[in-house]
Amino acid sequence: MKKYNNHGFVRVAAAVPKMKIADPDYNVREILELVGRAARDKVAVLVSPEMSIAGYTSADLFFQQLLLKRALGGLRLLKEASKKYSALIIVVGLPIYIENRLYNMGAVIHGGKIHGLVPKTYIPNYREFYEQRWFASSRDLRIKEIDLFGDKIPIGADLLFRFPSIPGLILGVEICEDLWTPLPPSSFQALRGATVIANLSASNDLIGKDDYRRDLVIGQSGRAIAGYIYSSTGTGESTTDLVFGGHSIIAENGSLLAERDQLSQLSRESSLLISEIDLEHLESDRSRMNSFGESVNVSGQKDFRFIDINLSQPKTALLKRTIDPFPFVPSIPSERDKRAGRIFSEQAMSVVKRLEASRISHMLVGISGGLDSTLALLVSLKAAEVMGMPKKNIHAITMPGFGTSVRTKTNAQKLCEAMGVSFEEIDIKAGVSRHLKDIKHDMSDTKGVVYQNAQARYRTYVLMGRANQLRGLLLGTGDLSEIALGWNTYNGDHIAHYNPNVSVPKTLVKYIVHWAAETQVNGEARKILEDILGTPISPELEKSKSGKISHATEEIIGPYELHDFFLYHFVRWGSSPRKILWLAKLAWNKKYGDATLKNWLRVFIERFFSSQWKRSVATDGPKIGSVSLSPRGDWRMPSDAEVEIWLKDLDEDSNINRA
Repeated sequence: MKKYNNHGFVRVAAAVPKMKIADPDYNVREILELVGRAARDKVAVLVSPEMSIAGYTSADLFFQQLLLKRALGGLRLLKEASKKYSALIIVVGLPIYIENRLYNMGAVIHGGKIHGLVPKTYIPNYREFYEQRWFASSRDLRIKEIDLFGDKIPIGADLLFRFPSIPGLILGVEICEDLWTPLPPSSFQALRGATVIANLSASNDLIGKDDYRRDLVIGQSGRAIAGYIYSSTGTGESTTDLVFGGHSIIAENGSLLAERDQLSQLSRESSLLISEIDLEHLESDRSRMNSFGESVNVSGQKDFRFIDINLSQPKTALLKRTIDPFPFVPSIPSERDKRAGRIFSEQAMSVVKRLEASRISHMLVGISGGLDSTLALLVSLKAAEVMGMPKKNIHAITMPGFGTSVRTKTNAQKLCEAMGVSFEEIDIKAGVSRHLKDIKHDMSDTKGVVYQNAQARYRTYVLMGRANQLRGLLLGTGDLSEIALGWNTYNGDHIAHYNPNVSVPKTLVKYIVHWAAETQVNGEARKILEDILGTPISPELEKSKSGKISHATEEIIGPYELHDFFLYHFVRWGSSPRKILWLAKLAWNKKYGDATLKNWLRVFIERFFSSQWKRSVATDGPKIGSVSLSPRGDWRMPSDAEVEIWLKDLDEDSNINRA
């Protein structure tokens, strides 16, 4: 039997049952219905709202012994029902009377057993909240366990729940107001290893509060570098003075995974919000961020008690959460535009700083009519605008070689004319021919690296010479994707004085140029940019008799959209090749077959490892996103590192189910 691999993902759910105030029997039936749905959907952790058994708005009915007893009866029923669900953790809320005080509890249930009770720590007593009228804080609790249903059950805010069968899963529990404080319990839980936080909440709805609540959950998931499951009560709670919207949120490390609220949908039915949390991603970020670990030493928090739970691992084949095929490019148009504009500004201001520091008032760009050089030219124009520099101080130089097409050459010239920069053409064919003759190269060989690299190096030779003449700053044009793949010529396009594109992947370069065409230019310039966007990507180094593009890059090294996907998951998260391939199949299954994805992933891995020596001497340039390959910052790798274990991992059986 094949061993199933979830690749670090754990499926979780925020359950918001339809409620009846002070009717535990009804509420438990609704919770159990959601529990059944969650189990069928292979959920591992289900979180229900605060006081989900009794109803948060029961108010002084909490003083009624009958309600407290029936709530305990509901807990017992859930405990017994959980015997059927060996792969599911159930977290529910209820009031429990202990040592003359009433506590607002979160109960963690699995396999016919209550594994722990976590009391609320911060009891709000302001504005519309009067919880101190009924409940004590966890700080008032003097015992470590209670006798309940014939079992000794751990109790306290110092409990963390660990699951040996799911590596990396440690569950912490906090309740509503705990999150809204300057020092949430979840922060301390995360510092002691909690990777997933369950929040049982009863947050009433106010104008604008949903946005604030969402930001709060997302922000705390980022600070704690954790997954966060937030379930707030809704339909059925009292509307005597308040409305509860049934807001449920699942976040991971500062990102929103899923969200639903009953109020916006005018829903009166129970709801189940499901997504997956990537535990390996959390581990990766925690291991990188030394300040996270250092916080343990200054937190002053006492030790936690770990409760081990033998949870059967759900065999989840397909993810509920979306795997974005374009991780560098936001899927929402408004966010794409915002990101494009922000990156463009970062690029421009980085060039401004370099010009000021160098006391230089001229810029040079090797312009080819392709995407990368076009973006560099646009950035130089924005930098000149910021500095009040004449456009003519930007020197765009096109250098047609043996493979230059009519289309790219024409676009390069027309774009420069439309933009009003200084433009010159320097034909490199004669110079390259002399060089090839000098080194006794067979001129009939037009497909090898000698012939092609000679052109790239000669262009840099020309650009550096003109930069010296003009006392100008030569801007590089190579992007992050090319640098990752080593798709640049050492001592050729690999070199410049400064490269504003160095951290921008190809998929994002394309979109920024698109954004610029829509927002930064008009008329003839816009038409030219649109044609550049439609031009096949090519180094144009192979001899062309027809004057057309004959050397498409992506036919040689593979689609940039795939390589950017591989790059993101490999560098940003440290994911294994098997996991990257698994994610790629989920993200790209409608466009690429399994064999194609595996082939190009192999190309990526091999080229990435074999090209580190080029990255080790990369030109300066600004970091603009979470993925950077600067040898002085984010990526420090030996140039002679072995690639074997990564290739072997790719070839191992990944047990991928693409049902």
